[in-house]
Amino acid sequence: MDKRHSRRVERMQILFARTFLKPKVPEMEPMILALPDRIWFSELVEELPDIDKQLTVYASERPLTDINKVDLAILRLIVFESRTQDTPKKVLVDEAIELAKEFGTDSSPKFVNGVLGKILFLKKTKKRTDKKVKKANNKTKKKAVKTSESK
Repeated sequence: MDKRHSRRVERMQILFARTFLKPKVPEMEPMILALPDRIWFSELVEELPDIDKQLTVYASERPLTDINKVDLAILRLIVFESRTQDTPKKVLVDEAIELAKEFGTDSSPKFVNGVLGKILFLKKTKKRTDKKVKKANNKTKKKAVKTSESK
């Protein structure tokens, strides 16, 4: 098995377990992890509220509390990795689908693929569309100025 895949499996399992553990002292939670995972975990915990907001927007058909805990762990893991590493988005989606097939339900791969497709690829398209709209508006304004100047 690929080292990167094994690493993602371990980290997905950490996130999955975290959904059930409610430590009395949250600062102590990472202490059960090895140092590299502790650093990763603390960075992820900082990003988690923002990641969850994003998941709420792009998986709006299901509240976070209704999402399968394995699927939620996979989504959080992959979204965090997309923010912090230069892994190609297609690789991340493929990896998420493999994790969902391996650990999730029959519907997990489709759900995970759909949500990540929206988060990782549609945001980019929206930015391009916004730029095109601004560019078109600028051209229209320039034509209006030229037309009014020539009168």
